[in-house]
Amino acid sequence: MTGDRNRDGVSSGAGRAGAGRGGSGRAASGRRGPDRRKPATPSPKPSEVQPARRIALEVITAVRVDDAYANLLLPAKIAEARLDSADAGLATELTYGTLRMRGYYDRVIELASGRPTAEIDGAVLDVLELGCHQLLSMRVATHAAVNESVELARQTASRSSTGFVNGVLRAITRTPPAEWLDRAMESAGDDDERLAVAASHPAWVIRAFRRALVADGVPADDVAFQLDELLEADNTPARISLAALPGLIDRDDVGDGTEPAALSPIGLLAPTGDPASIPAVHDGVARVQDEGSQLAALALTRARPVQAGERWLDLCAGPGGKTAVLAAEARLGGAVVTANEPVPARAGLVRRAVSAIPDAPEVWERDGTTIGSTEPESFDRILVDAPCTGLGALRRRPEARWRKSPADVADLVALQQRLIDSAVEALKPGGLLAYVTCSPHVAETRGQVQGALRRWQGSLEQLDTQHVLRTLTDDPITLGAPDAAVQLWPHRNTTDAMFIALFQKL
Repeated sequence: MTGDRNRDGVSSGAGRAGAGRGGSGRAASGRRGPDRRKPATPSPKPSEVQPARRIALEVITAVRVDDAYANLLLPAKIAEARLDSADAGLATELTYGTLRMRGYYDRVIELASGRPTAEIDGAVLDVLELGCHQLLSMRVATHAAVNESVELARQTASRSSTGFVNGVLRAITRTPPAEWLDRAMESAGDDDERLAVAASHPAWVIRAFRRALVADGVPADDVAFQLDELLEADNTPARISLAALPGLIDRDDVGDGTEPAALSPIGLLAPTGDPASIPAVHDGVARVQDEGSQLAALALTRARPVQAGERWLDLCAGPGGKTAVLAAEARLGGAVVTANEPVPARAGLVRRAVSAIPDAPEVWERDGTTIGSTEPESFDRILVDAPCTGLGALRRRPEARWRKSPADVADLVALQQRLIDSAVEALKPGGLLAYVTCSPHVAETRGQVQGALRRWQGSLEQLDTQHVLRTLTDDPITLGAPDAAVQLWPHRNTTDAMFIALFQKL
């Protein structure tokens, strides 16, 4: 769903809704949903909209118009509106659920309205998707979902759009959710398109996941089953994961209700609710961070003992989660960390992430692809957490599945190669390099490892990352192909799909 949704022109009733977003990201949920006809609390007066729905729509629109990150914007809006826990939970489910399943909902909207979503004004389509989520996947009374969606359309789109929104949503209510899934599946093309409908992922992402599972050593007769499990995991909200920064707080002291994570020695699982309400998180000595991200940083810091005076570099540091772990670990061993983030706003996030650490790292705002030439053989350890498609974090950032296309991969791969080469140049002989992506796409993962070893033949060797990760935890960690790199998976490891490869410069 990458097209423009901002053209105008919406007529009332069954008339055309103006042109807008392209329909490239059509997929679907497969959730049959509970009985939406179960009585619920009466909705507010027609002129009022429940704050949770208003905030959800604001975030959904900001994601479409401004490429906003829902996981950053939604908490801020909830705090600004001072929602109670019930309304905050509702706003969260409405926002993430709609963003996650919008491909499927667009297919249903096309079938119910009789026209492509590309011909529906962006603001109107936002409202329709939000209404679909309530009707097809939540225990929301029909009249509340429809009436408040109509009022949202009146307030955010145009008065003439209200008849169209009312007509489409009432058409959806006349068919049970399970039948909508069947109809959407029947309207798809090949097997990948049908799976895209059932799982609300673009078909190209499904194909990329299948290739990545094969590359990770999944037997041919198990690929389809694991792919289904992976897609289901992507559509299941992840528990809140925390990192207790080493030397600043022990994970047993982070707070009541937390429990140790299974894989990361510094990780915890937090109770539901706002993690910022936990004092350690508020003070910056514990951070919200996926276990896979923690393991990526720890693989570099614990691959071998730290020597006092070592210099470390986080080459692509924003937003700073891994930088904070590196800095805490470096402080314990007497090493010094420098962070680099070329985007000023993200560099600010890095500074905030490390602000609670004594002698916090210096943060550069340089082009990472040139640091190898300006700082040759200067660092003992370098983390390259490269910009990528982000396909490994779809359960936490559901909108990411609609933001990229196959055309984006080539540019990202070229940038990743330049960053790896710059890091190798900046690394001292004998130094360690960790290459990390939050993506399982083969071109961004094992393809990059093979390319780096070819380009730096005789100067770079790959280390056994699987062995390093197994030394970090007493619990067994399920890994894939018996090679040196590590590909983590949501369905297998309950982490983001993080890829980690360690190298040593000769």
